[in-house]
Amino acid sequence: MIVTDLVWILDEEAGALYLQVDEGLVVGGFQQCHRARQTGVGHPVHGHEVGDGGTEYGSSTTGTYTIDQGVTKVTRQQLEAVHLAPYRTAVERGIGTVMPSYSSLDILGDGQGPVKMHARGDMINGVLKGRMGFDGFVISDWNAIDQLPGDYSSHVRTSVDAGVDMMMVPYSYKDFTAQLVDEVRAGRISERRIDDAVSRILTQKFRLGLFEHPYADTAHAPQIGSAAHRAVARQAAAESQVLLKNSGGVLPLKRGQKVYVAGSNADDLGNQTGGWTVTWQGASGTHTQGTTILDGMRRDGDVTYSKDASAPTAGYDVGVVVVGETPYAEGVGDVGNGHDMQLSAADKAAVDKVCAAMKCAVLIVSGRPQLIGDRLGEIDGLVASWLPGTEGDGVADVLYGKRPFTGQLPVTWPRSEAQLPINVGDTTYDPQFPYGWGLTTLTKAPEGGAVTLKALAVAAAVAEKAGAGDTGRALVTKARLIVQQKAGTSITEAVAKPFADADHLSLTGRYGAAVEKLITAYRAA
Repeated sequence: MIVTDLVWILDEEAGALYLQVDEGLVVGGFQQCHRARQTGVGHPVHGHEVGDGGTEYGSSTTGTYTIDQGVTKVTRQQLEAVHLAPYRTAVERGIGTVMPSYSSLDILGDGQGPVKMHARGDMINGVLKGRMGFDGFVISDWNAIDQLPGDYSSHVRTSVDAGVDMMMVPYSYKDFTAQLVDEVRAGRISERRIDDAVSRILTQKFRLGLFEHPYADTAHAPQIGSAAHRAVARQAAAESQVLLKNSGGVLPLKRGQKVYVAGSNADDLGNQTGGWTVTWQGASGTHTQGTTILDGMRRDGDVTYSKDASAPTAGYDVGVVVVGETPYAEGVGDVGNGHDMQLSAADKAAVDKVCAAMKCAVLIVSGRPQLIGDRLGEIDGLVASWLPGTEGDGVADVLYGKRPFTGQLPVTWPRSEAQLPINVGDTTYDPQFPYGWGLTTLTKAPEGGAVTLKALAVAAAVAEKAGAGDTGRALVTKARLIVQQKAGTSITEAVAKPFADADHLSLTGRYGAAVEKLITAYRAA
């Protein structure tokens, strides 16, 4: 799904608006892994069809949720360009299963109003299976048919006729089966529809080899959580860190420095891993194996830790304050449902105390951006750490320069909640940090300013024409570094808008146009 509002961002399931990932590579990767092992049940599932990430704030009718499982209101053009686009690519590349969303879709002007996706036969049968030619099967979300209007017989009849082939009803499967049989015998669901669903499911099972190998190959199960696996997770954690500000080169830290560490998320494995870890909502504290960010830092440097910054702050070279969110998943974590995008009072106090006493870097461990603008002036270094998972060593690796900062923002970082939703392409686009922003400690920005940018634009256009993707992206990266160096943290709308547009253009292979946008941003900086 494509998320358009950060207040509910499902970090474990969502894609950002305008993040043009080649989904075919993802789908193909899953399929190649399956073919390579010839056994197992690996099968890519594409969810949540369609528009789940576009629900409006305040539209949810599920418990105390505010936006998750709400209503997506779009024009037909917006639906096609934003929300359906990933499904076209996935179907073309052979995706096997699609899951509808809990949410409702309201296509403006079609006269239907909001309709739950599990009941939208026009989208499932009409668009997905019909127009796109999807030949896999559609599986419901967890007990999602229970949210449809009417009685249980209506739930079953409506969802099946809409094109849902397999139902996820873990606790009521006997009731569902009995009701389905009754509906068919009464002629309210046709046998032809049942045959279609069964054939789709059996076809995928044959493709997966499940009749020859019905059980997953567990030979490698003992390797789960092995040192080799954790090394990959550590690398992923390091590469996901996004350096947003680095005044005076406060990062990377030097091994000889005395470092004062504070903040609620410096030594909390549960907060690092977030929701959907061991349990649905996750939990703070230690409930799985791994290393915290503090653990990793202690291996690399001279570190003193005080969670609330109550320990004396004199005599230190630099402070690192690790703040952010506690775990959540799905609508339980919606902003307005007991959550907001502000740091806690304790985290704010820790930032204020440490950053007033010494040079400081602040790491934000969270599933979505946190509002930091009112403190940005007192912070020397700022890192979006996201949810780095169990391997806090990976975060320490970039903090101490074992690996470079190379990450870029996959979403826009807002200045205030009043700006939400905020996305690339908006008429007004004035974020704290634009989409694609990310400083690096891998290399210095090229010298030469505007002259160098013009040369990069020419070279990027040539690379684009030649289909030289690696070269084109490298040229855009050089141009981006020049713009970031000039802009610093004084990012105006005139800088942010073309900067974000450039990253989008680069991701879609338009390298020459991307550098031209960066030239516009440079002139405005």
